Amino acid sequence: MASNVLRDARRIVVKVGSSLVTNEGKGLDEGAITEWSRQLAALVHGEGGAKREVIMVSSGAVAEGMKRLGWQQRPKEIHELQAAAAVGQMGLVQMYETKLREQNLGSAQVLLTHADLADRERYLNARVTLLTLLQLGVVPVINENDTVVNDEIKFGDNDTLGALVANLVEADALVILTDQKGLYTADPRKNPDAQFVHEAQAGDLKLEAMAGGAGSGIGKGGMLTKILAAKRAAGSGASTVIAWGREQNVLLRLAAGEAIGTLLVADTHKNQARKQWMMDHLQMHGYVTVDEGAALKLRSDGKSLLPIGMVSVHGEFSRGEVIGVRDPQGVELARGLANYSSAEARRLCRKPSSEFEQLLGYTGEPEMLHRDNMVLTGH
Repeated sequence: MASNVLRDARRIVVKVGSSLVTNEGKGLDEGAITEWSRQLAALVHGEGGAKREVIMVSSGAVAEGMKRLGWQQRPKEIHELQAAAAVGQMGLVQMYETKLREQNLGSAQVLLTHADLADRERYLNARVTLLTLLQLGVVPVINENDTVVNDEIKFGDNDTLGALVANLVEADALVILTDQKGLYTADPRKNPDAQFVHEAQAGDLKLEAMAGGAGSGIGKGGMLTKILAAKRAAGSGASTVIAWGREQNVLLRLAAGEAIGTLLVADTHKNQARKQWMMDHLQMHGYVTVDEGAALKLRSDGKSLLPIGMVSVHGEFSRGEVIGVRDPQGVELARGLANYSSAEARRLCRKPSSEFEQLLGYTGEPEMLHRDNMVLTGH
């Protein structure tokens, strides 16, 4: 299993922790970032195998900001944490941009908050942006936008962010690089009988019991946040590897199928997970009725829904919210994420995409529901 999961993964999210990025708080570790950038470039360029799409989720902004400001201890006041993040982010993104450019690889800074991924419209916007960057062969470097969050900056938050990004882009795998070799059955520093966990099922409650306690004094995330991140990533079908970030050629060896660190396997195929997510966990805010031709294309050919096939729009919904699709008899055919609001959709009924700009004032997606964001519910 270990050899297949990463070897077959074509879209990978890599998350690196603060203690690695900042060399335990001493400052940005130029050598480590250089090495990761070299490996990312090899994956994107397809050296020695298939080309991969890679996203980097990097901690380290607060820790780097503390160094630049001359602070010895992590502040507790939220405004000071935000200030440190703002200062540190400058150096963090500059370092990645420089090192990736040295590898003939483009990069892009993307700052997200959890609110961006909870709001459906912003979720779709972020998804489209990231997928476009990947198609262009650019490596997005993502960090949480700590300078604007209202809540306290949580320890280990970027583990969760890594999982949310994996779900956002439907990644095949999440690789969490940390300052530990992986997961043990107990803390090996305290228990000599602790056994290394090479492979387990993501979401297994026994893992959470094993992973109590914080990690380094810089990141404070600990193994528990990584276990929970793996559980979250598994919801969209992404398996997770937790490995030591300073392992030589760790990303390339994982991509070649070598078993390194702890593999937490997703028990659901990503298409099944997405279907379950659409079917059971999202509230519908309205629906559109389609003609027989569009209904046939949805049922038989698995096509996207184009506005030209829509007869009417019911309910009030925003772009990115879940809506239903009904045939002329009122039978539900599908559910999916709307590319247009209900007000916009009413203007687009029976209209070809060539008229969208005239009708809306802008040119958006040609589909009302893209097949990647839609699941069939009836026949």
